[in-house]
Amino acid sequence: MAAGFTVEIEQADRPIRVAMGQTILEAALAQGVAYPHGCRSGNCGACKSRLIAGEVDLAPYSDFALGAAERADGLILACRAVPWSDSRIAWLGEDDLIVHPRRHLDCRVVRLDDLTHDIKGVTLEVRAGGPFVFSAGQYAAVRFGDLPARDYSMASTPDEDVLVFHIRHVAGGGASAHVANALRVGDPVSLEGPYGTAYLREGHRGPILAVAGGSGLAPIQSIVETALARGMTQPIAVYLGVRDERDLYHEARFAALAARHGTVRFTPVLSDAAMPTARRMGYVPDAVAADLANLDGFKVYTAGPPVMVDAVRRMVLARGVREADIHADPFFTEAEKAKLGDAA
Repeated sequence: MAAGFTVEIEQADRPIRVAMGQTILEAALAQGVAYPHGCRSGNCGACKSRLIAGEVDLAPYSDFALGAAERADGLILACRAVPWSDSRIAWLGEDDLIVHPRRHLDCRVVRLDDLTHDIKGVTLEVRAGGPFVFSAGQYAAVRFGDLPARDYSMASTPDEDVLVFHIRHVAGGGASAHVANALRVGDPVSLEGPYGTAYLREGHRGPILAVAGGSGLAPIQSIVETALARGMTQPIAVYLGVRDERDLYHEARFAALAARHGTVRFTPVLSDAAMPTARRMGYVPDAVAADLANLDGFKVYTAGPPVMVDAVRRMVLARGVREADIHADPFFTEAEKAKLGDAA
């Protein structure tokens, strides 16, 4: 028998054999086990699992995907876990986990909108490969022409006939530069998905805190609008953190939601305004902390720069939110992903 170890997966109908140096997720997928996963690089937490027996080594991963307290409690990431003995594991959240069919879609651009000076709204019509079913808050790997695929969250709700993305032009980013400068209505676009675990938990009846940074408003918009469309009536506090006035967008959209639904409150926060302003100033986690001292019972959804997402996470944990009630799929730049890969 080839060198390696046997891993029993509680939800699978047979054990798998994991070769030396291979991750549990790699082996499971290669052997036909439909293991829940997303990024495969330790960034999203979709493959979070409990180590019941045995020993594994974890390659470098993001603290967003697996917190220190979770690791101490025996949780692992299957995509980073290399066994050092025969082991037994179980993936998490079977009762709460939503797994939609993974689709490869051929789409066409039907609308482009300048949302800010550096964020483009891209609306796609699905031409082939559907139906595309996703949960509010999830994302897809989107490919423009021959450029590498990049992850973008859906801003549209699952009930809409089109897919909408908010794509910020990142310095040095090939895909985002193409969207900003060359993409045209009628262009073909392909995508794969859905991915992500930071989707709306429709069974939750307590209050909701939704915190976005910049174009991280896309999944937050989908979550809030879906919650309202599905008749969820709890209070929803939405915060948008940006640098300056020119970075704000969809303020009128959220104001209209707040006017129609007394449960919604939208608060923009500027961190570095170029001109004097009557707006709320400071960092968005500090603004939330000043407004909401006790967050016990809240579900928290947050999206945006990883530094902001991490600051929000630490702040809400200190105010009574359980780790299991914090939902984020932090997006890293290609340089940050490469750095994680080098560390491995």
